[in-house]
Amino acid sequence: MSAQKDRWVSSFSFLLFCASFIPMLESASLLQELSPQEYFSSLQAGRASLAYFSHNVSPGAQPFLEQIENSVEALQDYGISVVKINCPKEDVSRYCGKENALRKAYLFRGNMLIREFPTDALFDVNSIVANVLFALLFNEVKYVETLVDLQNIENALKGRSNMVFAYVPATGTAEHRAVMEVAFVYGTVHQFVLTTEATLLKDAGSNEPDISSARLFFCHCQQATDLAQPCRRTPLEQDLTVLNIHRHLKLMGAPLVTEVAENPEKVSTVHLQLGLPLVFILSQKETYEADRRTAEFLAWQLLGKAGVALLSRDLVDLNILLRSNVALKTPDEGVPIKYLVLEDTDEVITLVEDKSKIEQIQEGEDEEDEDEKENDNQDVQDDQVVEAVCRDKKRELPVEQILTLTEETFHSAVLETAQTVVLFYASWEAVSLAVLQSYTEVADHLKGAQGVLLSRVNCWDWPGVCTTENVTQFPTIKIYKKGKQPVTYNGMLGTEELTSFIMLSQVSCPLKLATINEAEGYLRGELPSELSSYHHTSVLGVFSTSMSKAREAFVEAGSILSGHITMGMYFEDDALALSRKYAVSPPALLLSRSGGRSVEGIALSKQNAQDIVQMITYELLDIFPEITVQNLPYYLQLRKPFLILFSDGDIGQMEGKEMLKLAKGILQQPFVSCWMNLKNTPVGHGVLKAYFATVPSLPVLVWVNLHARGQVFKFPSDQSITEVNILSWLEKLKAGLEIPSSTLSEEDWKPPLPAYNFLQMMDTTVPEFILRTSYHHGDRQEQQQPEDSEEKATVREQLPEEAGLKAEKGQSPGRDLRGTAPRLAGREKQAKRHTEL
Repeated sequence: MSAQKDRWVSSFSFLLFCASFIPMLESASLLQELSPQEYFSSLQAGRASLAYFSHNVSPGAQPFLEQIENSVEALQDYGISVVKINCPKEDVSRYCGKENALRKAYLFRGNMLIREFPTDALFDVNSIVANVLFALLFNEVKYVETLVDLQNIENALKGRSNMVFAYVPATGTAEHRAVMEVAFVYGTVHQFVLTTEATLLKDAGSNEPDISSARLFFCHCQQATDLAQPCRRTPLEQDLTVLNIHRHLKLMGAPLVTEVAENPEKVSTVHLQLGLPLVFILSQKETYEADRRTAEFLAWQLLGKAGVALLSRDLVDLNILLRSNVALKTPDEGVPIKYLVLEDTDEVITLVEDKSKIEQIQEGEDEEDEDEKENDNQDVQDDQVVEAVCRDKKRELPVEQILTLTEETFHSAVLETAQTVVLFYASWEAVSLAVLQSYTEVADHLKGAQGVLLSRVNCWDWPGVCTTENVTQFPTIKIYKKGKQPVTYNGMLGTEELTSFIMLSQVSCPLKLATINEAEGYLRGELPSELSSYHHTSVLGVFSTSMSKAREAFVEAGSILSGHITMGMYFEDDALALSRKYAVSPPALLLSRSGGRSVEGIALSKQNAQDIVQMITYELLDIFPEITVQNLPYYLQLRKPFLILFSDGDIGQMEGKEMLKLAKGILQQPFVSCWMNLKNTPVGHGVLKAYFATVPSLPVLVWVNLHARGQVFKFPSDQSITEVNILSWLEKLKAGLEIPSSTLSEEDWKPPLPAYNFLQMMDTTVPEFILRTSYHHGDRQEQQQPEDSEEKATVREQLPEEAGLKAEKGQSPGRDLRGTAPRLAGREKQAKRHTEL
């Protein structure tokens, strides 16, 4: 028992000794302490060292020494030694003799001084490591303050190497340290650029709203062989840590698209190794080129989020559905590969960004055939407007500010108010309900406006009013003014457009001006303040007193354009003096843009109302417009070819300057020079898909003639967008030397459904019509067919399905020769039969 107790005491004593020794090991200082002579004699050529000179350690310097000591191990990893030098009291050398020198740390490479650091700039380990590496990597990491400096570095790198551009709010931070540590490893591979200027981050095109957080971009300058071509930028979407930056650079260095010729279960790429999914585009020999383009487009969109591989069906025997065109492999072990049928590239991107979509897409595929058979579900319709209305049908609209009119109150309402706006609609019809929603928003905007009454008439309840007012289709919006014929609104039915029309309709069109001062004030934009946000360009007609015919035509043109623009008219005795001021003679038009800062005089050669309307409409069009859904109809009316620049955001300064120069340089331009911002007008993605099957790299310049042959030509991607290059290319098009990228179908562009003719529906004598709340799209045609044509109608109705079935049978396994690219990027969902409204 005594021996056992002794062994226990001995063991306990040994543990106490070990416990007391561990702190002693930890407290052993890693910071070298040398005399000045020892330090300078030990310096080795090419080796860096950080030195702090001190006579004695004052209490104020103690925190700094602690941080210096803590940074010893971190700097040793980069071959940098840290030394504290004890200066003798009698030493009066440069580093030991001056008081100011003792408040600094010095970085040497060999015996050459690289940088002096104030001790208050080295406040912790992060700041010490970041500042020391920043000083040593002077050539590998460039610091920039202006956008010009950044662009000069980019231009010097184009076609040679890539760039890593980092923004940190301040130097010496943890993010700054992370960037410098990665630059120490990758500085010879990529050019690193650093800035602390938040304005430079915005000037460089970053939409990041939070400038307090650090940002890093990988700039693909090696692929930009033309100075005019900007470097693509892929942002790091995680925090700036060494691990995240290293991971990002590994992903940027991986092949854009990996070609696979083995079972995807056995495939392993850097993306999977780093915890990212891998998307397979299933291809075959006949469609390889199209599939390759699709894969490359997807790879750019998913860069840093997923890898993309091209898998050939011809080389790998896959036991999957023949119609599958995409596969997804996740980095999780034991999770099987998902084989999917997707419609376009947007679905692939959504699939990667939202994992929950995988289950939804698979469920949708399983239910697709069943939905085709049971197509009587009124909650989800094939027409987009109907679908939207059905989706929101339980939402109550705030219609309190809109007066409901009946057969008894209609006439008194339009007579008692200065301006009455009436929406004629049908309560059961989808487009009417959609417009009613916009109408309630208009009422909210115009709340409190004097002399404007917003009202509505449900034509289903009061057909007599709609018949009397000649409302043949709904929805219809009319504006009634006392003593004047009602004006029918035929513009866009959005809230902004409708509000603008109502407000501008309050001003007489044309506005008759009595003096030159009134005319000059009108050209300066002097209208009521409440109209300032809706008024853009003023049109002033100038006539002599004898030009009665031209004046009458101008007044008629004003009634047609009322609500769309503001028009004035001046025909006093001194009209000649006013017109001469702008170098024209009556009859003439004066166009005032930008509040009178630019007034253009145009001779009014034609004196017909319709010609005047057409002339004014044309003159108000921009020289180099941004095409939107709202203004496209105006440019289509010109019936000219389109030279259109598609851009994912604002166009570059150089491209915009060259295109504007081209537009201004050709008088009476035979084509429309324009551009489209796909961020403002997302429908542009669908337009490009119709042109090229897959969306090409942006920006892209396209020539398309929608009014003749429908041929689409793509400006060569290896040429810069300049006026000279474009004119040379257009000459080749004119000479027939270029091959079109595609040719558009000659079928008419029509709405998915015909407009409802209200009077015709009311006259239709179908006994059960009132009991039915809706009818099929084909009902009207069926009613017009003779009885003996019923069989033909049935055959005709079945033809599209049969044709599709025959085409499917004639295809190679699982697809036609259009390949995955058109299926992913260009194939529209096949329209289902229009179900009951």
